Amino acid sequence: MRIQVKRTGGFAGIERHAEVDVSGRDDAAEWQALAEQALSDGRDTPPIGVPDGFSYQITVDGRTVYCADPRLTQAQRKLISWVLKEGS
Repeated sequence: MRIQVKRTGGFAGIERHAEVDVSGRDDAAEWQALAEQALSDGRDTPPIGVPDGFSYQITVDGRTVYCADPRLTQAQRKLISWVLKEGS
């Protein structure tokens, strides 16, 4: 399973992108469950965010959803954090 996160917006407007391939990892089942929840909570179109807030595009194995601060679900927030921290 390949998970990609693209973050845009924020005060400086700097875009950040990270990707993690969880295939073969010991914690792959946890990543998969979290990714499925984050996808089910996402939108098919980019939502209207708040000024200087971040907007996110989450793609898991070709399926893309969108979300934005401050209305991230707990699953989205955790998945985004993990991918941006561990991804390349």
